[in-house]
Amino acid sequence: MATYEQALQLVQLLEAELIQRERDIRTHNAFYRGDHPLKFASDEFAKFHGDRYRDFSDNWTQVVADSPVERMTVTGFQASEETDADKELWKVWQVNGLDADSQLGFLGSVVNARSFVLVWGDPADPDMPVVTFEDPSQCVIAYEPGSRRLRRAALKRWQDGGEDFATLYLADEVWKFSRPHLATDGDKSPQMEDVDEALKKWRPRELVDEPNPQPNPMGVVPMVELPNKPSLAADPISDVGGVIAMQNAINLLWAQLFTASDYASFPQRVIMGAERPVIPKLNAEGEVIGVQPVDIEKFAVDRVMMFNGKDVRIGEWQAANLTMYTGMIEVAVGHLAAQTRTPQHYLVGKMANLSADALLAAETGLVKRVEEKQIWSGQGLREMARLIALARGEDDKAQAMRSGRVLWKDAESRSHAQLADALLKLKQLGFPFKWLALKYGLTPTEVADVMAMRLEELEADPVTELTRQIGGGPPTLGNEEPGPGEMPDEGEEPAA
Repeated sequence: MATYEQALQLVQLLEAELIQRERDIRTHNAFYRGDHPLKFASDEFAKFHGDRYRDFSDNWTQVVADSPVERMTVTGFQASEETDADKELWKVWQVNGLDADSQLGFLGSVVNARSFVLVWGDPADPDMPVVTFEDPSQCVIAYEPGSRRLRRAALKRWQDGGEDFATLYLADEVWKFSRPHLATDGDKSPQMEDVDEALKKWRPRELVDEPNPQPNPMGVVPMVELPNKPSLAADPISDVGGVIAMQNAINLLWAQLFTASDYASFPQRVIMGAERPVIPKLNAEGEVIGVQPVDIEKFAVDRVMMFNGKDVRIGEWQAANLTMYTGMIEVAVGHLAAQTRTPQHYLVGKMANLSADALLAAETGLVKRVEEKQIWSGQGLREMARLIALARGEDDKAQAMRSGRVLWKDAESRSHAQLADALLKLKQLGFPFKWLALKYGLTPTEVADVMAMRLEELEADPVTELTRQIGGGPPTLGNEEPGPGEMPDEGEEPAA
């Protein structure tokens, strides 16, 4: 049991860690959305063109982040020493809408290096815990010294209206705090800064229907971290963080290309040996009272101009080679693809006539990248399944899930013809139908439905079904030759 002072100190320490992470999280989220400031430009270019391209970005960051997430789909959970997926865990997953929310959690991990899952029991429905994926800007977990998995405490901090809220999760209890939300912009007097400093302190939240602190019946910290590219000693790494520099370079090349094409559309010319043309100024009576120079902008767009003088010459500066910029942009995008293991056909808007095998080879890097993320996120999701069992009071299942596994949809994208051919060969080697159905991409629930349908077919027409199983295909009709392993019709000699 923690005292109030200990709980408050933990909240302050974890909040300080959250504040330290906020800068990178804001930057990564901005780059994912396409909010890219113009970088790497010279002072002269930035001075004259910086504002012009402020709202432009050629956003490859989003493609890099989305490409692995779209292949990360959970299909079920399997406890240790079980052959079937757990139906109750999958029911909790479905009721909490985690098919969709898990995609948000995986995207949060890819963009911001980590996301979180919170599990808590619902007193109104003890069999259906509340499971939510949490944003990394709001949550942080403290681990035991020297451990990357043993959770000591977790904090969720958020703003709602004019107040800040914080919930501290410990293994045996939960503390809830609040304070007025303070604006950080603007100049304030020393007296007002002292007032803000006093208001900034967390205070226990006043709760009507529950104690504060309240006991944690699960006995463990109910929040789990889903890291992206974890390391032994340092923090997890965002996939977006390594893309930012090259993304800035691509944006600058586009800005320079647009500027060069602008000048190419209106070539810069110099006229030598002639005075600047003028037009007369007339009064109301039509008398010439002076002259005024011709508008210089008229020279830039008019197709024909006439100048007097035998020595008049017109020169023109050569336009920049625009294909140089497009070539550099393609090279930069290729580097970005290689660095992030994103297939070229995801980034370049054209595809050659590639065979299916060539496409599979092109996506090998992405598939391995997805499989790595399935390992990293799978550890956290397996612990999440354990927390769900604890919240339901199923201690045996919670123990079994410690060494259980998360079932994922195949990360590799193949044609149905290729997949069916491969599964048929595996069937001939003796693999069971249920395993083949899972490999085909069906969820455990769908596999159960298919198995029930096969049982119905067998009960309705056992001869046809058994013939299909023996021969590996549909039964023969009429005088067709029987397939390998099939029984000939009655009265018919077997084929030689």
